[in-house]
Amino acid sequence: MERCPGQSSGSREIYEVNVAYALVRAAPTLVSSLRESMLFIAAEAREFDGLLPFCASIQNLHWPISYARSAQLNGRQVILAANGAGPHRAAEAAEAAHSKMPAATIAAVVSTGFCGALDPQLKVGDIFVATSIQVGGELQPVSAPQCNRAHYTGALVSMDRVAQTTEEKRDLCSAGARTVEMEAAGVLSRVREWGMPFYCIRSVTDLAHESFHIDFNAVRTPDGRFSTPRILAAAIASPITIAPELIELRRRCATAAQSLGEFIADCNF
Repeated sequence: MERCPGQSSGSREIYEVNVAYALVRAAPTLVSSLRESMLFIAAEAREFDGLLPFCASIQNLHWPISYARSAQLNGRQVILAANGAGPHRAAEAAEAAHSKMPAATIAAVVSTGFCGALDPQLKVGDIFVATSIQVGGELQPVSAPQCNRAHYTGALVSMDRVAQTTEEKRDLCSAGARTVEMEAAGVLSRVREWGMPFYCIRSVTDLAHESFHIDFNAVRTPDGRFSTPRILAAAIASPITIAPELIELRRRCATAAQSLGEFIADCNF
């Protein structure tokens, strides 16, 4: 081994032992840091708009899904992923993350984004933390984060269609759920296989007493995505009812994203 200038062989060996010892001491800390990575999965990138202002070191990830970013949130690494509406596309996002990240580095998975209210008490922008996910009539308990901000809790029903009408929402509520969305079931199915903690945090955009004029289920593509051309065509065909509805929904989504980001930024998982 080549000596460093002015350094004896003995002191060099002592130096190397000290470096090795320091690395061994640091290893648990490094592993612990990696294990603190949180994976957040939404349907659309805009559902992260309220969270991004609280993030630092945001980087684009070239994953085979619609949207993927890494960032730092309150000193821990987070992965933000979105891949379209429905359980199948959400499951694909979870699988993409699982294939790109060692399983040991994912501390927990959070299904997040917007939801529809089934409980008349819930208003636009209210935060809902699911304590259980209702899938096909089966109720599956999930974890809940700690947060001092105001929020509602309870059962959330996750299904592969939009709850279009007041009547449908009322029926779902009668079955015990307080909110409805479309992705949590897909993510949960994968996370259960991997044995990871699972959370579901949502923000309300449509109310229990409201029905949609636009048929959102009719504007989905075969792979589950909402088709922008089909939505625009529907708005042009019914400019008096559907166009204003879409404008109002866009405004509500901005409100919901902001409250969602503020809540998550204050959560302890």
